[in-house]
Amino acid sequence: MDPDNATSYVTEFILLGFSSLDHTSRILLCAILSSVYTLTLAGNLCIMWAVVKSSRLQRLPMYILLGNFSCLEICYVTSTVPRMISDLPTPQGDAISFHACFFQFYFFFSMGAAECFSLSAMALDRYLAICHPLRYPSLMSQRACLLLVAFCWVGGFFWFATPIIFISHLPFCGPNILDHYVCDPAPLLAVSCVPAPQIEHGFFAVTSTIIFSTVLFILTSYVMVLRAIMKLPRGSGRRKAFSTCTSHLTVVGLFYGSIMVTYVNPAASGDSGKEVSLLYVLVTPLFNPLIYSLRNKEMKEALRHTVLGDR
Repeated sequence: MDPDNATSYVTEFILLGFSSLDHTSRILLCAILSSVYTLTLAGNLCIMWAVVKSSRLQRLPMYILLGNFSCLEICYVTSTVPRMISDLPTPQGDAISFHACFFQFYFFFSMGAAECFSLSAMALDRYLAICHPLRYPSLMSQRACLLLVAFCWVGGFFWFATPIIFISHLPFCGPNILDHYVCDPAPLLAVSCVPAPQIEHGFFAVTSTIIFSTVLFILTSYVMVLRAIMKLPRGSGRRKAFSTCTSHLTVVGLFYGSIMVTYVNPAASGDSGKEVSLLYVLVTPLFNPLIYSLRNKEMKEALRHTVLGDR
């Protein structure tokens, strides 16, 4: 990005964050967010460590994809939460440079796009494993799984590059105050000197495309998976398949539910947009490792062996 023209008027932005809160409330929120962020890092790092250290899990595509998803979650929350926490004690918001703002914007949305692709890859893995069990080892080889992981990262970083470059080249002449705790498209477009409806509509079209295409793919995959599960004889195999699918669908519901409210229909969140966005910025990444570990016997055993040292 080379936003030299755009920075002729504005060289930094002020992130208001939660400036409407009083000092005590901000300190309390800071403590809560710090605790949640620490737990999120710990939970996802534990899953990554279990996958890396377990000779069994590191050969299974489902756990390779799960470890990749946990890595994405760490990058996702780290792109916004540390700065949010450091800005909270400041009553009138804190300054962020133009380039730092757009870097955060790009990295945050790239990680979000990569997570959408990653959840789709996990749904594909479950579809192949349950609906095509005999062909699964050849269809989802370790090489194919690693290619899927690479696609998630590369696709994520490319998906929003063009619209973010267009937004970065808009003229920003003030006021330079963003009513948010992250550099988000809506407040950035609101402080542009000139209306940019085409760029705004283009950005939300790109956002809607990745959200609806991936969620449709995921739901279609799991409908076919559930149909296949219903044909299985009653027993532990059927219960295990149901447990795995419900874990994945719970994470999908948490993640997509909150981002749809914010980016597909921004008016629906109204003045509570910042509060709603906390769900996918921090709350969902906190629950994901709990959902996957507590409902998965193999993951619980791997965590007990690798993290707690039990044999």
